Amino acid sequence: MQTPLQVTLKDMPQSEAVESRIREKAEKLSRFYDRIMGCRVVVESPQRHQHQGKLYSVRIDLTVPGAELVANRAQDEDVYVAIRDAFMAITRQLEDFARRQRGEVKAHKTPGV
Repeated sequence: MQTPLQVTLKDMPQSEAVESRIREKAEKLSRFYDRIMGCRVVVESPQRHQHQGKLYSVRIDLTVPGAELVANRAQDEDVYVAIRDAFMAITRQLEDFARRQRGEVKAHKTPGV
């Protein structure tokens, strides 16, 4: 990815494996839209939940011309599953954004016309 990628790990130890997976996933985003201006990924392991295991949450802020796309609902006990889910969500948003930019969004017919 030629765009700046910023990875932040909060409330958890630095992990080259996690950062590597994020970079791998971020590289693939440019397949769907080649004008990405920036990508910020925050992986957090808050201890506020009374849960048997740690819950990892992933937030992705993707900056594209004229918009900022955000995916922040991915939570899982496995950090890699949370990363996968967050990137799947941002990929869907990016694909929809790219379709709208190209004018490929299907127009619904107005009833009675």
